[in-house]
Amino acid sequence: MQKLKTSAADLVAASRGRIEEIETRDLINMMHDPDVVIVDLRDIRERQRSGFIPGAFHCPRGMVEFWIDPESPYFKEVFGQEGKRYVFHCASGWRSAITVAQLNDMGFPCAHLREGFSTWEAQGGPVERSDLDWE
Repeated sequence: MQKLKTSAADLVAASRGRIEEIETRDLINMMHDPDVVIVDLRDIRERQRSGFIPGAFHCPRGMVEFWIDPESPYFKEVFGQEGKRYVFHCASGWRSAITVAQLNDMGFPCAHLREGFSTWEAQGGPVERSDLDWE
């Protein structure tokens, strides 16, 4: 197999060097702020298996650039709210770091949960579980 010029870990490290990272404890304290929108990038199967942050908006990673772009036919109004602070997360912080760097490059200011959902419950964050997740 051919060696990649840039590894996934390199992409994550480069992204983390230029984005805002939120610690788990800090996001737990912010989660009831009506001006904070938590966005879950994980696959629906991850949400079903591990649960999810109550009130988090589910946006599959593959659609995020299209859902935040007001000129896209896939635009979602949740991303057009004025005065909101958007914090994205995935399972471990890798996908969300790359995503947030990309969104910042597009002109969409946002941050990400540094350690992802992996430490959320252990640090006292509430988790909702459901057999059906049809967001």
